[in-house]
Amino acid sequence: MTKPAIVVVHGALGSAAQMQPVADALSALGEVHTIEFPGHGETPPGEVVPFAMYSLIDALRAGIASRRLRQPLVFGYSMGGYVALLLESLSPGTLGGIVTLGTKIEWTPEVAAGAIARLDASVLRTKVPVFAEQLRVRHANAGGWEQVLTSTAALLGALGQRPRLTAQTLAAVTIPVRVAAGSRDDTLADGEAARLGALLPNATYTSLPDVPHPIERVPTALVVELVGGLLRDFPRS
Repeated sequence: MTKPAIVVVHGALGSAAQMQPVADALSALGEVHTIEFPGHGETPPGEVVPFAMYSLIDALRAGIASRRLRQPLVFGYSMGGYVALLLESLSPGTLGGIVTLGTKIEWTPEVAAGAIARLDASVLRTKVPVFAEQLRVRHANAGGWEQVLTSTAALLGALGQRPRLTAQTLAAVTIPVRVAAGSRDDTLADGEAARLGALLPNATYTSLPDVPHPIERVPTALVVELVGGLLRDFPRS
């Protein structure tokens, strides 16, 4: 039997290398592909600076097409889950299933402003220098970490003004989806992940006790359990 194709997608400020431990763990379940968004990690930003949501969608679509994957399952962490859901809503049947972890969908101008305030490079250098250094190293070959912060801030500002995932767009995502969030994820409003699950026609919601937002602090065994659970009902060719 052919191994199922699994695509791993990072979140805002993330990279493919950051997701490698997750990809390695998921390799027990299928053929794993890690896709990196332009302007992150080792991938140059290309012509679209600052980021636009549709440029991220195009990058995911192109990554799937270039690997000749047929309806893969996508594990989307944080913003990666947002991109996967939006891609499937716009192009139904592109994906076979989605697992989201820590994906935020409730964006308003006020929520976006709060998130943008945490993307100030000078503040990060002063208050969380270790994190700032991680970002500097992570994005050194993709235009630099300060450009990533600026572009991400613009992306979040646009989401605040016009959220792309709405009740209407989510209703178009009819493939199996597993929505997960850690109980200690402070990037999400209370009940936000459960509300996302309720808006999707074919979704289940899982709360992960004592799990925070950063992917580095999420046990990979939990990710394997989430993806494996969806794969049990995943159509295989």
